Amino acid sequence: MAIPNEMLKKALLLPPIEKAELIDQLLLSLDRPDNELNVLWAKEAESRLDAYDAGKLKAVSLDKVLSKYK
Repeated sequence: MAIPNEMLKKALLLPPIEKAELIDQLLLSLDRPDNELNVLWAKEAESRLDAYDAGKLKAVSLDKVLSKYK
C-alpha cells in the first residue's frame, strides 16, 4: 500500500499541533452514528434500569469500581 505509507511519511513530518489536528479528524471520521447500535444500547440500558428497579441488580459505588483498577 504505497499511498498510506506516503501519507504516513508526510504526516510524521507535520508539526505536533497539526499532527494532533489530523489525529482528531481521523478519529472523528471513525465515530459515525450507528442507529442500530444506538437502539441496542438503549434497550440494554432500559433492561438494566428495569432490573435495578425490580431489585434484581444492585448499584456499586464508583469508588468500589475504580478500586479494582488501582
